[in-house]
Amino acid sequence: MGTEPLREQLAALPDAPGAYLFRDADDRVMYVGKAKSLRKRVFSYFEAPVRGPAGAAGSRPGPKRGLHPRTAEMVSRAARLEALVVNSEQEALILEGNLITTHRPPFNVKLRDDKSYPYIGISLDEAYPRVYFTRERHRRDRVYFGPFSSASKVRETLSLIGKIFPSRPCEGTEPGRPSGIPCLDYHIKRCLAPCVDYISRDEYRRLIDQTIAFLSGRYRGLEQELEQQMRDAAAAQRFEDAALYRNRLSAVRHLMENQLVSSESMGSLDVLGVAVDEEGEAANVQVLQVRDGVLGDRQSFFMDVAGARSPDTVIEQFAMEYYAMGMAIPPLVVVPRGIETRPLEALLAERRQAGVEVRASERGEKRRLQEMAERNARLALDQDRARAARTRERRTAALGDLQRALGLDAPPMRIECFDISNLGATYAVASMTVMNGGAPARAHYRSFTMRHEGGPDDFARMEEAIGRRMARLAGGDDDASLGATPSLVVIDGGKGQLSAARRAMLAAGVDVPMIGLAKQQEEVFVPGRSDPILLPEDSAGLRLLQQVRDEAHRFAVRHHRSRRGRGMTASAMDSLPGIGPARRRAILRHFGSPERFLSASREQMEAVPGLPPKVARDLYEHLNKTGGPEQAGTPAGSGNGWS
Repeated sequence: MGTEPLREQLAALPDAPGAYLFRDADDRVMYVGKAKSLRKRVFSYFEAPVRGPAGAAGSRPGPKRGLHPRTAEMVSRAARLEALVVNSEQEALILEGNLITTHRPPFNVKLRDDKSYPYIGISLDEAYPRVYFTRERHRRDRVYFGPFSSASKVRETLSLIGKIFPSRPCEGTEPGRPSGIPCLDYHIKRCLAPCVDYISRDEYRRLIDQTIAFLSGRYRGLEQELEQQMRDAAAAQRFEDAALYRNRLSAVRHLMENQLVSSESMGSLDVLGVAVDEEGEAANVQVLQVRDGVLGDRQSFFMDVAGARSPDTVIEQFAMEYYAMGMAIPPLVVVPRGIETRPLEALLAERRQAGVEVRASERGEKRRLQEMAERNARLALDQDRARAARTRERRTAALGDLQRALGLDAPPMRIECFDISNLGATYAVASMTVMNGGAPARAHYRSFTMRHEGGPDDFARMEEAIGRRMARLAGGDDDASLGATPSLVVIDGGKGQLSAARRAMLAAGVDVPMIGLAKQQEEVFVPGRSDPILLPEDSAGLRLLQQVRDEAHRFAVRHHRSRRGRGMTASAMDSLPGIGPARRRAILRHFGSPERFLSASREQMEAVPGLPPKVARDLYEHLNKTGGPEQAGTPAGSGNGWS
């Protein structure tokens, strides 16, 4: 709609179906919506009238009274409106889904933690595929099942699959380990040892196909296949194989018999139940997955709904996200009554590339399942609200405890904790973790690579870390974390570390409360006081200090290991001919470890995907000519080689 003022953009809206985007002053998309009538829908956000001469006093329209606070905030920040006209409401919903996927607007209804939902992956790009836990779903030639609502549910499923269809658990593109003998998983019957040819490649692939059928919910077809395999093996007098197929068949039948629903006439469908809280802040959607007439799973998803109180809006937005992430869309989706189904049918049919029926169920088993899904959604939402209230009370109590114990003027709403991690004098790092209102603020975590070179001196390194952090604060840094003033600074250490840190803080011209937390007795040291403060072991304030201290330690160790790992591999890899960052990653991904790469034959190097054969030959000759990585660019014993 160009760059004309927002009032003129609103006045130009057509009375037609389409999608609209609200953008802020930095031209970032804040919200994407769809409507049967763009004019009526968008006008509903603003106080009437929206027409008027551009530039007139108060010409910028304001948010309508009665809007949810988050929606009112979005409207207040809107600097530009963009509208896209389509032919129907169904097309508008499809367009809205594509735009949300592209822009990820912050004010739209969205799944909580939607970037981290777990999946089960199957590496069909490998000769002997693995079945594994993952949070990715973007690699080609791999099959993904999910998303699952919890990591524990994925691991339970993987454990069950490992007992019924034992596939190799070892990582890497090839099965096995350098010793060339089966590992413990073979002896406990969790792997069939393809690494030593105890199972043929064709038979292993058939096992993977059965795993895919099981995860896809094709239970009855799998049951028939296993029964036939058992009979064929028995007829051929392969009784051990027949017993194996019998056990798998028994496990599948046991799973089917223990489900709430087991009716072949039910077919495959998803049943959705939704509950939205009265404040329009959160919602829960339950998904009951029925496959081949068997209720295979129940998923529970919490959503941030940004003021949307309408269940149909929540269901639409959920379906757009959930079925974009999922592998398969069933031919039938049962939704609550009163929801407009035609736009959703069009959206799911486009993604499934086949017809999808979306409807409410009025009676029978499907209606019973739908009511059960709604009850579970309401129960989950109530439990989540109660859990959140208890968490807020715990955090408030912990902050109050710290205020009283440390004699602070106010509860320490922003707590920063610092820790040092190093290996002798090498790869030293400092970490800064943050608690805002008693909750981890991970977006504000920062790490510092230490410049001090005087040996393993934790006092000097703590002084450097605090000095650099406080200098950023004193200089009015634009960084959201380093520019914020802490209410309390916690040093992981005793009197020595605390004195060094306090000295650095005052030298930077900053003076905020600071304490040291010593690990052994959990003693709290305060500047200017010789005796430590001993908080009760069951103190909520002490638990909060321990939590932020443990976070600082974990974050420091992770950064240290990352830096050490880069340092140990960088010089040897950098010296190899024709190897840049992309090929280096391909080599390490293919071999799984530097040791396997260094001991590889020329043919094995030539088999690395993405590595030209000539480069692989030159690489092999270079390593064997120079005698390995230590002579290829890393002095022996320098600590920068592979080991």
